[in-house]
Amino acid sequence: QLETLEQEEQECLELRPHPTEKRTHIVSHQHGMTVTKTLQEGEAEPQCQSFCYSRAKLRGLLLEGASLLLLRVLARRQTIPSDLVFPAIDTEGDLCTCSY
Repeated sequence: QLETLEQEEQECLELRPHPTEKRTHIVSHQHGMTVTKTLQEGEAEPQCQSFCYSRAKLRGLLLEGASLLLLRVLARRQTIPSDLVFPAIDTEGDLCTCSY
């Protein structure tokens, strides 16, 4: 029973004249998960968005860290079930599916 409690992702693009920094913070709480996205372009004020997802919508959620562990297990077993599909959160913070 592995569960992601918190995940932080940061992406920096050094584009002139406006470098861009994008951060995604995912945190688990009693009622589900909150995803907070922050985008800062150059010297402009950071733009922030938050999304909350209920535990019911996230049942079986596979985030980045769990996905890496699963890939290692599948590689070790040298087999992938044909119907392996999990809910996931994409780079925009929206729910999507992840299949192998």
